[in-house]
Amino acid sequence: MTEMVYGAVPVQTGEAILPRWWRTVDRWTLGAVLLLFAIGILLGFASSPPLAARTGLAPFHFVIRQGIFGTMALVAMVSISMMSPRMVRRLGVMGFFVAFAAVALLPVFGTDYGKGAVRWYSLGFASLQPSEFLKPTFVVFSAWLMSASSDIFGPPGKKMSAFVMVVLVGLLVMQPDFGQAALILFSWAVMFFIAGAPLLILVGIGGTALLGGGIAYRFSEHFARRIDGFLNPEIDPRTQLGYAANAIQEGGFFGVGVGGGTVKWSLPDAHTDFIIAVAAEEYGLILVLIIIALFLLITVRSMLRLLRERDPFIRLAGTGLATLFALQALINLGVAARLLPAKGMTLPFVSYGGSSLIAAGIALGMLLSFTRHRPQGELGDILRGHR
Repeated sequence: MTEMVYGAVPVQTGEAILPRWWRTVDRWTLGAVLLLFAIGILLGFASSPPLAARTGLAPFHFVIRQGIFGTMALVAMVSISMMSPRMVRRLGVMGFFVAFAAVALLPVFGTDYGKGAVRWYSLGFASLQPSEFLKPTFVVFSAWLMSASSDIFGPPGKKMSAFVMVVLVGLLVMQPDFGQAALILFSWAVMFFIAGAPLLILVGIGGTALLGGGIAYRFSEHFARRIDGFLNPEIDPRTQLGYAANAIQEGGFFGVGVGGGTVKWSLPDAHTDFIIAVAAEEYGLILVLIIIALFLLITVRSMLRLLRERDPFIRLAGTGLATLFALQALINLGVAARLLPAKGMTLPFVSYGGSSLIAAGIALGMLLSFTRHRPQGELGDILRGHR
């Protein structure tokens, strides 16, 4: 049987790892990630000095830390992208169990840092948010289960992944962290759909999620306050959403100029959740459109490369990771523009945050590994589910 090599590149015997990686990796996606990180550093210089001044730290304390965490994230991304899909799968499955245990133990050993949600571990020199690492590893773990269910005598992987998803969403809602729960639920639903789930089941899942939202609105003051604030046609100018909306309006098309913005002095989360408001005020709509275009480039190119992938696991895991990446960016941008209810969520590679930066590096490293050009194998092997 002839080899199916659509989308593949010739294998060069004895080729070193680095040249082979550079020849097969998606360099457009790699370049877009580096540009996002560079923009994040640029915006860090603009947004973080006021917070450093309020807390008695050096002016560029947070910029330096973002550079350190970002470098760690880029090293992790490149290192993982050099791995084979099988190695990435093993890393993801093992990482999932570690992250799951860390999230489950948060009520015992975690802290809320006065924010009302127990989401972090205090390490003394830094904090760790395990849910950030749970997202990419859960995607890989679920893709492994779903793809295994299609094998002859394979396990009921789809049902198992659904059970794990429900448990994870429950743990995150208890923190409470509705945003991360929504990310996990939506990315899992996309993979479930691609794996062949009937549309009726997906509609039922959506209905259950809406019912859960109604229950949360009824019994969670934190959730209800954010929904009410979003539905209220009047924006309180003294809230974070009010400051962000005003900054976006003031920035216009070209911005007020480097260093001329004022929102960074009013928003406590200007360097994290509302970093796009700083970009819009000082650099205008032009920089915002560039950021959006970079996220679109990464997502669309990844999806297009996954379309020609024949391995079910790679196709499912890659699609889940691309969905996760795009949806997190969409939520962050939507909240700042008041298109979505307020939710503390970082903009990948742009916002400040050690856990979010490193987790994003791991996720994009996995995605780059899955989207590398590779021979697609014998058709007979594919039909037999050989991986």
